[in-house]
Amino acid sequence: MDANQFQVKTLGKGNVVSPLMHKIEGVEPLYEFIDDDDRVIYDSSLKRYRENFKNNREPITFEKAGPHEVLYFDPKKTKVGIVTCGGLCPGLNDVIRSIVNHLNYRYGIKNIVGFKYGYEGLVSDYGHDVINLNPDVVDSIHMSGGTMLGTSRGMQNVAHMVDTLEMMNINILFCIGGDGTLRGAHAIHEEVARRNLKISIAGIPKTIDNDIDLMKKSFGFETAFTKANEFITYAHNEAKGAHNGVALLKLMGRDSGFIAANAVLSIQEANFVLVPEMHFDLYGPKGFLESLKTRLINRQHAVIVVAEGAGQHLFENAEVRVDKSGNVIHSDIGLFLKEKIKEYLTEQDMSHTIKYIDPSYIIRSAPANANDSKFCNLLAQNAVHAALAGKTDFVVGYWNDQFTLLPIPETVKKRKKIDIHGDMWWNVLEATRQPVSMIND
Repeated sequence: MDANQFQVKTLGKGNVVSPLMHKIEGVEPLYEFIDDDDRVIYDSSLKRYRENFKNNREPITFEKAGPHEVLYFDPKKTKVGIVTCGGLCPGLNDVIRSIVNHLNYRYGIKNIVGFKYGYEGLVSDYGHDVINLNPDVVDSIHMSGGTMLGTSRGMQNVAHMVDTLEMMNINILFCIGGDGTLRGAHAIHEEVARRNLKISIAGIPKTIDNDIDLMKKSFGFETAFTKANEFITYAHNEAKGAHNGVALLKLMGRDSGFIAANAVLSIQEANFVLVPEMHFDLYGPKGFLESLKTRLINRQHAVIVVAEGAGQHLFENAEVRVDKSGNVIHSDIGLFLKEKIKEYLTEQDMSHTIKYIDPSYIIRSAPANANDSKFCNLLAQNAVHAALAGKTDFVVGYWNDQFTLLPIPETVKKRKKIDIHGDMWWNVLEATRQPVSMIND
């Protein structure tokens, strides 16, 4: 990493005094304002500090998020757009509501519109309505899952989207979504810059899988593994209710197994966790099926949690397909394992019962829990502060217990994954007591 690669772009020097400077009921100051020199250290370990000190080297830092004393945009003349993209995720409505309320109540911005059905809403050919947003419209949306604006997958014509922003005199566009959405936001920024327009493009990270790089967590993730915790309880009840009962639970996690791992750590009732980051053999003396057989012999029941992207190496010659967002469509590991477990235990002449549970779409459609809702609100507020200060092509992050601003291109270079040689995975192994390795010699 380079110390300069995390500099967030700005549209120019601001000269508008923030309305947050005004005192309310004699209380002053209301906010602790920040400037561009306020930074959050990436690696705060003593070892890294000593290395940097010894080599007289600037540490890697991220820009700290927060309110600015001077703004680039005049709130009285600012028009804001909001769009939600990609799959559903707990907390989308919380983010929308918080953006609208913070713009309205803290900055006095009344001209706010929502684009329907993702980036499609920015392309006039689709004919989707534009919604005028205000505190009354968003008053109770956080009580429901999903997104009041609707969503869609896939990139649209960037030039046409920027045409819409220009035609509607949009000054700030908040793009709420995962890595595909953020790539789209960066493409919109590049076209905006090419036309020399002064439009801020602000990203708010949404991924239920918690796989956006350089961020401790993304909204929706905590709700997801909390809901998954409940389903593990139900799966455990099913497994114990039959002799040699096997409950197989598939959770979301296309390329990263954070939901599965955290859900298992939260309840410690699962006996096997299979995630995309690990390799395992199906057959053989150390393979998964033999390990499952041993578990059933010893305890007469087993709970298996598998992330949707796990075990893709088991599908030989599978056709590579992608969705509209460019994500690889994985083969169904849940149904595959169900059949292989059934075949193997039958061959071993072991009576058994298999229950297969896939609650993915239920989980991602749930309303955010209290802590996730709080996190959504803080992400949204910090995105509003940054955008009004003229920051652009950025995404709000969270690192070392502080909110940060990151250049979008840096966050989408790679996906965050579980380190299977790290502490977290060892904690999972201790919770499940599954073999450290299920790979044959």
